[in-house]
Amino acid sequence: MKIAQIVPLYEAVPPHLYGGTERVVAHLTEALIELGHEVTLFASADSRTRARLVAMRKQALRLDPAPLKSDLASHLVLLQEVRRHADEFDVLHFHTDLLHFPFFEDMAGRTLTTVHGRLDMKDLSEAYRRWNAFPLASISEDQRKPLPFAHWHGTVHHGVDDERFHYHDQHDAPGDGYLAFLGRMSPEKRPDRAIAIAIRAGMHLKMAAKVDAADREYFERSIRPLLDHPLIEFLGEISDADKVELLGNASALLFPIDWPEPFGLVMIEAMACGTPVVAWRCGSVPEVIEQGVTGLIVDSDEQAVAAVHEALSLDRRRVRAAFERRFSSKIMASAYVDLYRRLPALAKHGLASAPPPQGGSNP
Repeated sequence: MKIAQIVPLYEAVPPHLYGGTERVVAHLTEALIELGHEVTLFASADSRTRARLVAMRKQALRLDPAPLKSDLASHLVLLQEVRRHADEFDVLHFHTDLLHFPFFEDMAGRTLTTVHGRLDMKDLSEAYRRWNAFPLASISEDQRKPLPFAHWHGTVHHGVDDERFHYHDQHDAPGDGYLAFLGRMSPEKRPDRAIAIAIRAGMHLKMAAKVDAADREYFERSIRPLLDHPLIEFLGEISDADKVELLGNASALLFPIDWPEPFGLVMIEAMACGTPVVAWRCGSVPEVIEQGVTGLIVDSDEQAVAAVHEALSLDRRRVRAAFERRFSSKIMASAYVDLYRRLPALAKHGLASAPPPQGGSNP
């Protein structure tokens, strides 16, 4: 199958530092290639991939030092380029929210749009009603709740490379155990709550997070004063390699969110390393965490403090095994291939019944 992956241009694929959507697409692209499909990636030139790369911009937008740049202009050029090459592909897999809808109405039946963000925002319902021919993939069942009428084609949970995120036995971790927080320094991610839990639990907390311009005031006002505590260590943004070590050597990951998280990639990244997760009962969390196996789901600070200590007794091998069973990149890719084959245009031309590729061949 010939598949185009189309991503936003804000980050490289995979991102050099923080980034969710583009990181998922990186794992998906590599796994599709392993399954024998021919993949073309429309992304920035600083992406690293085994797919055929159509470079749409010299550098991803967020880390581009140019003082003036237009994300709208760059994405319009992206969509026009995809449109120009559209006939070369069996499937156009978009990760650009709904930006492409007006441009591809005449070929909606061979597109799949993975919706990566929250859907409880004003105006979204009207747009999804207007462009209702596009098959959509959700990343959790919970994500769908605000738009139950939308053209949902399936749900595919995220997956990550099971070799890149390798298992860490806690006995191999250097020094004393610590808790990890990884994400954004934003109100909905609740870094303040993570700090409070670690202090009450008497455990060291390592925080690796980016600070967006939109969250800078919140960080300076509400979080920076809390970082002076001797149990708290702020690392800033970190690379993929550093992330694996941070998560793998942690006793537990704190995921104290306060919003309807559509998925929460860091949870399965931690699980891949064998690290259990202590997470709030919000959004996708109950779909991702197996209570008492891969982590503990809590509803209060008091429960979280107790859960931090309980998590130390969870079997890290069972955490890794659950990840392998549910969240590897190959499982994700196989689920997407099933959705591709069931797209209206592909089913019409007989690709829906085609066998999966064997031995690296491309159907």
